[in-house]
This record gives sequence, structure tokens and C-alpha cells, in this order.
Amino acid sequence: MNRDLLGRHRAVLPDWLALYYEDPLELTHGEGRHVWDAAGNKYLDFFGGILTTMTAHALPEVAKAVAEQAGRLLHSSTLYLNRPMVELAERVAQVSGIPDARVFFTTSGTEANDTALLLATTYRRSNTLLAMRNSYHGRSFSTVGITGNSGWSPTSLSPLQTLYVHGGVRTRGPYAHLDDRAFTDACVADLKDLLGHSRPPAALIAEPVQGVGGFTSPPDGLYAAFREVLRERGVLWISDEVQTGWGRTGDHFWGWQAHARSGPPDLVTFAKGIGNGMSIGGVIARAEIMNCLDAQSISTFGGTQVTMAAGLANLNHLLEHDLQGNARRVGGLLLERLRAVGAQSPYVREVRGRGLMIGIELTRPGTDEADPRAAAAVLEEARAGGLLLGKGGGHDTSTLRIAPPLSLTVAEAEEGAAVLERVLRNL
Repeated sequence: MNRDLLGRHRAVLPDWLALYYEDPLELTHGEGRHVWDAAGNKYLDFFGGILTTMTAHALPEVAKAVAEQAGRLLHSSTLYLNRPMVELAERVAQVSGIPDARVFFTTSGTEANDTALLLATTYRRSNTLLAMRNSYHGRSFSTVGITGNSGWSPTSLSPLQTLYVHGGVRTRGPYAHLDDRAFTDACVADLKDLLGHSRPPAALIAEPVQGVGGFTSPPDGLYAAFREVLRERGVLWISDEVQTGWGRTGDHFWGWQAHARSGPPDLVTFAKGIGNGMSIGGVIARAEIMNCLDAQSISTFGGTQVTMAAGLANLNHLLEHDLQGNARRVGGLLLERLRAVGAQSPYVREVRGRGLMIGIELTRPGTDEADPRAAAAVLEEARAGGLLLGKGGGHDTSTLRIAPPLSLTVAEAEEGAAVLERVLRNL
């Protein structure tokens, strides 16, 4: 059955549409932190549809909200008043940390970042952008043009002039040998030098933790130090929270809060987890930035009633059950357990992360050279052991990405760690 579906997939879909596994998997249903495939096999889900199933599979509150709203009205576009959209925007503005916040809803993180770029370049009257090396911001023409990871950037053509800054990867590159303070100082000096050789940029866009790049992050406070330099020049700060938002990192509700001494960003983009599988993205910005466009605009599918109902139910569940706190507690235990596992494997270069956002970087034993074949082998063997993982990284996709739903239990964390321990031992 799988082979038949795979053949049909290849006959009508693009060759570049990536599929995991030698024998690709068809998932048919899920519950909690588990999913089942078409053959009836059960898996512990440690990737959550690329960090999208944030609370749980088949969460009853979300399923109920979707069904009730679908029974009334699925869609009307933003040309009409939309109560679920207003209610979710109010909640998002409230938790954003941005003063006088305005919220615009999209259907994806790519579209959210696209909108943020439109706002920033219009507000600043500049098409120059600062982005981080090893970054990923989406698959549209403009977001591909600012992505600093060549494996996910299929063209060098772009409507923007993009300048790439050091700092997103702590343990590689020319400053990796420095301590955190010296690393930050060196990155700030590099930023100042870069600004001295370029036209005034519109904004810096940065992921607090680089997602596709392999869950890498700078020392806490780096973006605050950048912000002090940028603010003197009027340059905006866009925090791409598509993967880090809503408590995923445990210590903070937003990833930017690890760099908070200079206040909130000018713009925040979000998507993935807020919809728990429904297509929701968006931008939060100060009113003066959000309202800078002088042409009319709408969104046909952004903010549609059924997705907004799902997002509101999901956000309420997340807050009422303190899933951020669970991510901190269970994620901390899982991180330490995996570091102990990694210390026993010659393939593991580094285990890093925050909350329930953990990366295991694999290299060829005795070297610093990325080992994508080892990462692919671990994915296959983990699947055979009933565990689904992701992978990424700026060095030939050699980092295992672990990002389960934020309701993960201690027992499930231990179950997944035990599978990884067996797989890495036998690699």
C-alpha cells in the first residue's frame, strides 16, 4: 500500500519535495504524543510535524473548537468583521510583550516573515537586510533570499540585498574558541564593521534558536547587544519565533526574552505551534510599524474563522496547563539524559538545546566533520524502535532534531532517550 502511494506521490508532486525514510511513512492518526502509520505501527513522536503539534495530537479542546466553528462558518476573508480573529489577536497582543501591539494573521511562517520584510523595508525605505549565517526563514522568493543556509536556499536571486552576520552558531566558526563574553564582543565588533561598509539596513531578522540550522543558538544577551548597535542607526529587529515561540524553550515564553535587556523586538513573527496543526502564522508589531503601508491589503485565508478558533483553544490550553513549565522541567531532564547518552558515543559532537527543543550533532568519530549518513541511519533505526525524530543543521544535515509536544511526560522522555541510547550504541 505504501509503495503504491509513494508511486502516486512521485508521479504528481515535485522531485524536490523531501520525504523522510527509505520507505516513506504514511501517518493516519495520533493521540497525545503518539502517532500511528497505515500499517498500524505506533510511534512516540519527537518531532511534532516540524514543531507544529505543540500541545498534543488530537487535543480534545482544539478538535471541539474546530468542529463547532466548522458547523457555523468556515471562512469569510478579512473583508468582514471576524470575532475569532479579534479574540485571538487580543490574546496574542497581550502575551507579546510589544507595546501598542498590532497583529496580522497569515497562513504560514514563510508568509509571516514575508510580511515582516514588507513592513520593515517600507517603514525604513531600505531593501538591505541583515540576517544570520546558518539561518532559515521560509521558502518564498523573499525569504529564500535572506536564508543563510545554502541547503535550503535554491536561488541567489532576491529582491533584497542581504548581509550575513556572525553569532547564530556558538560552537563553530572563527569565534568558537572564545568564552561567551568574548564571543558576543567579537560578533558585535563584526556587526559594527559590516554596518560601516553597507547602506543603512531596514532590519536584522534572527531566530533566537536556529531551527532548520540544527537548534543552534548564541550566548544569552547577544541580540540585546546587537540591538544597542542597531537602535543607534534606526535599524529594526525582527525576531523569527516560528519555532521558538509559545514556551517551547522552557525558560521563556518567547525566544527573544533570553536577550531582553534592551526590550522587546520591533516585530515578532510566529506560526507552527499556535495552530497545533492548523495553518496559522502571523506578525506582531508596534502600531506605527504595522500601519506604515499606504496601500490597501487583505488576507483571503489568514485569520479564517476555523483556524482562529483552533488557535484560541490551543493557546488557552497551553496557558492553563503551564506547558511552558512542563517544557522547562521535562526538557531539562531529557537534555541531561541525552547528554549522558551522547558522552558514550564517538559520533556525538554536541547535545544542545533549551526546553523541548534539543539537537544532537553527529560527526565522524575523532573529527569535527559532519556525518549526514550517520544522522540518516539514526533516523531509520529510531523509527524501527518506535521513535520519530527530525534532522537539520548547517553542516550537511547531521543534527538530530528533537521537539515533541510540550505535554511530554517524564516517562515518555525516558522512553525516547532509551531508544536513542540503543541506536547510538549500535551505530
